[in-house]
Amino acid sequence: MRFFELAIDPVLLRLGPINLTWYGTIIGFGALLGLLFAIREGRRFGITSDLFMDLMLIGTPCALIGARAYYVAFQWENYKDNFWEIFAIWHGGIAIYGALIGAVLSGGIYVYVKGYPFWRMADICAPSFLIGQMIGRWGNFVNQEAYGGPVEESFLRNTLHLPDFIVNQMYIDGLYRHPTFLYESIWSLAGIVLLFVLRRRSFVRAGEIFLGYFVWYSTGRFFIEALRTDSLAFQGPDWLASLMNALWSPMTVLFEQGYLDPNYGNVRTSQLLAVLLVLGGIALIVYRRLGGAASVRYVDPITVRRTDGPVVLPLHGKDAAEQGTAEERKDEAPGEPKAQASGGDPAPDRQENAKDPDTADKPAGDKDRGADGGPDDNHGAKGLQQDDDSGRSV
Repeated sequence: MRFFELAIDPVLLRLGPINLTWYGTIIGFGALLGLLFAIREGRRFGITSDLFMDLMLIGTPCALIGARAYYVAFQWENYKDNFWEIFAIWHGGIAIYGALIGAVLSGGIYVYVKGYPFWRMADICAPSFLIGQMIGRWGNFVNQEAYGGPVEESFLRNTLHLPDFIVNQMYIDGLYRHPTFLYESIWSLAGIVLLFVLRRRSFVRAGEIFLGYFVWYSTGRFFIEALRTDSLAFQGPDWLASLMNALWSPMTVLFEQGYLDPNYGNVRTSQLLAVLLVLGGIALIVYRRLGGAASVRYVDPITVRRTDGPVVLPLHGKDAAEQGTAEERKDEAPGEPKAQASGGDPAPDRQENAKDPDTADKPAGDKDRGADGGPDDNHGAKGLQQDDDSGRSV
C-alpha cells in the first residue's frame, strides 16, 4: 500500500516572506561540491583556493544571466509583452547551455587577466561542471519539470526498479512520465568517473578534458532531450528536422520521442547545439593535436604569466614525487653529461657555469638540470623563489 503520493513541496523552509526552495538549495549544493573538487585538484598544480573562490563569485551570476537569457531568447513570445517578467527568474525558466556560456566566458576572461592558461584551468574545472549538473537535475525532480513523455507505471517500477519517491513524483498531470532528470544525472555521473580517470593518464593533452566534457555531456543530452516534452525549439528547415530525427532513430527501438508542438518548432535547440558541440569538440581536439597546439600535457606543471616573467607552479603530492624520482634517475644515469652523450659539445655548459659562481660547485646532476631549461626544471632555483614570493596573491 502506498501512503504518500503527493508531489514534494518545492519549498524547503518558510521564513516569513522568504521561502527557501529545494531547487535553490540543491543547485547551491551542487555548485559548492563542484567548487571543492576544483580546489582539491588545483592544489595538485600549486594553485591557491582563492582563485577558484573568485571564479565562483564571478561565474555564478554570469551563469544565471546566461541561463536566463538563453531561455528567454527561445521563449520570446511569452516575454515580449511583459518585460519585467524577464527578470523573474524565481518563476522558473533557465537553460544549462546558457549557464555554461555565461560561466565559461566570464571565467575565461578572468583567468586570462590573472595570467593563467585558459585550457589548463578549463580542464581542472570541467568535472565540476558535471558535478553541478548531476546534482542540479534533482532540483528539476522536486519541481516536477524537465520530464519526458508518458510511460507505464510498470516501466518505472519493474523495468527501471525506481523507488517509490521517484515514481510518485513522476506522476504528473494524470500520467507517469519519463524521469529524464534521472537519465541525465546518471549520464553526468558516468562522465565524472571518466574524466577523473582520463586526467591521470599521461597521453591526455591540455584542453582535452574540457573538450571531452562537452563531447560527453552533449552526446547524452542529444538522446535524452528528444524524450522531453518541454524542449526549447524553433522552426527550422525540413532537412534539419529530418537530420535530427535520423540521428535519434536508433533510440526508437526502446522509446518514442516526447511530444513537440509543431506550431512552436520542429527542431529542438538543445539537440542541434549538442550535435555542433560534439563535432566541434572532436574537430578541435584533432586540430590541436595535428597543429602542435596540444604539446603540453594535462599532468605537466602550470606556467603563469607574471609582470616579471613566467612562473612555473610546483606540483604537489604524487605528481611531485614522481617528477622528483624521474629527475633523480636522470641525475644518476652513468656516462657523460647529457650534451656530450647526445653528440653535442659540452663546452658551452662549462663556460656558462664558469660565469656563474653560484653554480660552479654544484653536482653534475644539478648542472644538467639548469642547462636543460625545461618547464619541469625552471622552477628549481629562481622559478621557485618567484613562485614563493607571488603565490600568496594567486
